[in-house]
Amino acid sequence: MNFRELALHDVIALDAEPSVDERGSFTRTFCADEFVARGLEPRVAQCSVSANDRRGTLRGMHLQLAPSEETKVVRCTRGAIFDVVVDLRAGSPTLGTWLGLELRAGLGRSLYVPVGCAHGFLVLEDDTEVEYLISAAYAPEHQRGVRWDDPAIAIGWPFVPTVVAERDRSFDDVDLDAIRALGLEALR
Repeated sequence: MNFRELALHDVIALDAEPSVDERGSFTRTFCADEFVARGLEPRVAQCSVSANDRRGTLRGMHLQLAPSEETKVVRCTRGAIFDVVVDLRAGSPTLGTWLGLELRAGLGRSLYVPVGCAHGFLVLEDDTEVEYLISAAYAPEHQRGVRWDDPAIAIGWPFVPTVVAERDRSFDDVDLDAIRALGLEALR
């Protein structure tokens, strides 16, 4: 696996390096030892799959607060997504900024999302599937989010979503000054 640092602090692109022979290919998509060697969270407490029927579906922007904060490794296993991470870590040099990249089945790329970052994606093709390796079990009482179209963050989505859950439309605007002062407690 090739680990590539991206523009957001501690957000990493993981590019698979398949072994190819006459049978096809074999690709390692996760290795705890390699994560530990790079100071990344290797624990996987939950694996989840998101099935998305229609292009234009938006999921996000979600994160979990302490004591259930989580890291995620996100991979598109069918179709394609525009995957987005928003840095909401009070002490981060990239607080309040976002990063987006395309994840596509067959591309061999995953995205490591650290604790304190909101995550979401826009589905680019019908019948798209996304797999998550998550470091903590889902805890609905600690789930929070920021609105996908929050003007303080101004994510540059490739097009306007057509399917957005009510919960994702109803998150409050983020107050970056409050996050600087209070950390993620400002999202409570």
